[in-house]
Amino acid sequence: MGETLLDRLRALSSSPDPRPVRAKAAADTIHAQTRARWIGIYTVTDHLVSNEAWSGPTAPTHPTFSVNQGLTAHAIATRAVAISNDVEHDPRYLTNQHDSGSELIIPIVVNSRVVGTLDIEDHQLGAFDGAAIARYETLAAALRALWAYQPHQDQSVPTI
Repeated sequence: MGETLLDRLRALSSSPDPRPVRAKAAADTIHAQTRARWIGIYTVTDHLVSNEAWSGPTAPTHPTFSVNQGLTAHAIATRAVAISNDVEHDPRYLTNQHDSGSELIIPIVVNSRVVGTLDIEDHQLGAFDGAAIARYETLAAALRALWAYQPHQDQSVPTI
């Protein structure tokens, strides 16, 4: 992972633009510089997970879903990475555009609360090992600023 990708994500995440604009730019940047099939950035509330932005072939099949569904439910409940290296055989997987490959969900925690997730889908089975997970965790940490308070936006999560 080049520092330029991480620096770019930090700058995008903390720019004065509205969160959807920053999230879309971040998703596009990650997608362009990785081999991921699909990148999604989601906001988590008490009851719902909502897509802020995506970068990939088409829009997400589930733009909003319950915090109790899919791999995301595990990531939220445990505040730990959720991995499926074979989504076709994983009953937790909410099918997006494909029913094969791998998925990685990284919770984004601000002030002890899961406020978002970074969702990565890969074409390959077994795509996410220790090095890949660590890489995406570093990128997800740079996205925390997306949920930092900005006076011109109505956001429920205070500054980091």
